[in-house]
Amino acid sequence: MQVEGVHRPARAEISASVIAHNVRALKSVVGESLFCAVVKANGYGHDAELAAKAALVGGADMLAVAIIDEGIELRESGVTAPILLLAEVPPDTIAAALENTLTLTIGSLEGAHAAVTNAEALGGRHRVHVKVDTGMHRMGVGPSNVGEVVDVLTASAAIDLEGIYTHFSVADGSSAADRAFTRGQIERLGDVVATLVQRGVAPRIVHAANSAGALGYPEARQGMVRVGLALYGYLPSAWLASALEEVGEHLVPALTLRANVVAVRRVEVGERPSYGRRRALASAATIATVPFGYADGYPRRLFDAGAEVLINATRYPLAGMVTMDMLVVDCGADAVEPGDEVVLLGRQGDEEITADEWAERAGTISWEILCGIGGRVPRILVD
Repeated sequence: MQVEGVHRPARAEISASVIAHNVRALKSVVGESLFCAVVKANGYGHDAELAAKAALVGGADMLAVAIIDEGIELRESGVTAPILLLAEVPPDTIAAALENTLTLTIGSLEGAHAAVTNAEALGGRHRVHVKVDTGMHRMGVGPSNVGEVVDVLTASAAIDLEGIYTHFSVADGSSAADRAFTRGQIERLGDVVATLVQRGVAPRIVHAANSAGALGYPEARQGMVRVGLALYGYLPSAWLASALEEVGEHLVPALTLRANVVAVRRVEVGERPSYGRRRALASAATIATVPFGYADGYPRRLFDAGAEVLINATRYPLAGMVTMDMLVVDCGADAVEPGDEVVLLGRQGDEEITADEWAERAGTISWEILCGIGGRVPRILVD
């Protein structure tokens, strides 16, 4: 059982109105394309139920998750919108997916047969999307095998072949090679769809664009876009901002990590706080203890990378190594008191720390930072 630290002064504050704003901003870019809000991995760390409902308020047409359990959780929370599973699931779990009206992804001939068998046993008519591997080489049907898979699906009255799609591997890249590869993926999917149409099969929804594709490749928007990271207020790459700027829109981060100082002590020059005694204080300092650590999603490597926190709208560096449950912060000669608010991610006064900043310092990506926020950190709806 996952325990949330509701009795601990640390929390993730989520703005539903900001998520809804981001959906509307992105929809102004993608036009008539359907909007699929990707809420897998607990809504990229934002709480899946909260993110899903906020995205639907903002105008999302569909949701997407990675695993069946994520979809069932949304159904149990009262979500009735279509939910697409973004990967082919094991045959023995298909019945559970269909019973919860989750839309299957078909990524193999074996998966097509299993979907038909389970759909016919359950009765009714069930939506599926075929995933085509156009170069990601992680999951999906090879372009030359799509016809065989589609034949199996369309032969059953229990299957509604609603969609066909692919996934980009470098759509966020700005190099000529990355852009050429992405356009090649778009073309390969287009060729597959054209061949199906010639055979009299025309899935109603053709989709390819992730966040980067939706912003950077108008030709990829097609019938639907699948937006993940941008939904939560972050761009996959800075160059993609221009698409929003052209329509006078911008994204806003929806999550703020806050805590409160729980202890303060005056420490003399040369002392080495925290595990490992990694760094000597250059001068006597006020050390503030903050109840947030690597078990909550604050990467240990941020200490060596020079990460800072915000207290009283001022940036302060860490005084020692990140521990499992706590941070120690070097506040210099400034007056800091127990109970003072600490912002780890988000804005305080004129200062702001973003997931992009953490990612750059830690040598990773913003997706990992957001998804890494620990389960024991309570998600608090602030509007």
